[in-house]
Amino acid sequence: MSTKEGYDMAPSAADGLGLPLVGERQSLREQVAQALRDALVAGEMRPGVVYSAPVLAAQFGVSATPVREAMLDLAKEGLVEAVRNKGFRVTEMTDRDLDEITEVRQLIEVPTVARLAGRRPAADFEALRPAAEEIVAAARRGDLIAYVNADLRFHLGLLSLSGNTHLVEVIRDLRGRARLYGLRGLAERGILIDSAREHVAIVDALVRGDAGAAERIMSHHIQHVRGIWADKPESRPEIRPTPEEPEA
Repeated sequence: MSTKEGYDMAPSAADGLGLPLVGERQSLREQVAQALRDALVAGEMRPGVVYSAPVLAAQFGVSATPVREAMLDLAKEGLVEAVRNKGFRVTEMTDRDLDEITEVRQLIEVPTVARLAGRRPAADFEALRPAAEEIVAAARRGDLIAYVNADLRFHLGLLSLSGNTHLVEVIRDLRGRARLYGLRGLAERGILIDSAREHVAIVDALVRGDAGAAERIMSHHIQHVRGIWADKPESRPEIRPTPEEPEA
């Protein structure tokens, strides 16, 4: 149903976003904010839709207060904006925004990962394999929130091996601003697994100490993700494994 402002109102709680019930390990506000970030990045919450705090609260199984507080936190981060007397609207990312985020990620993550090859024990990279395999498992079952969570842990864990905490925080912030609108379509077509397997390939290259392969796979992966952000995953170039790199 459209409002006078021309925005779509959020679906009812019965048509929910798959949001999890929250517990008491963190404050409700923090848990709700993180769950909403995950839903934003996964593309489950979309631009132009006004989300009501009471409706979201019903999905979380909490009162509306921590949801409003969490949404205000997200508004400060520029992820949503308040719509008076109605709720919060997801801010839109332009193609230029996505291109710029991709460029910064390429400049930071690709050389950082390549430098790690041969400079850290193989065990450090093997420690990331469970997260990589969790990404693949989430892709197989179409669990987008689990996919986004495992993907974030993998990439930040990998970058943390550089020892540069500022670098990790920059990428964390950039990833929080992105939107993976193409995830659901890929999952429904059964091809999200292709992007998921790239994480395992990165681990394999690093364990071998192959800096060239790690650099190439990471660069391809970021470009692949750029296509998913735009909901045009088919637009990314195909990059085949090198002879020494086995097919996933």
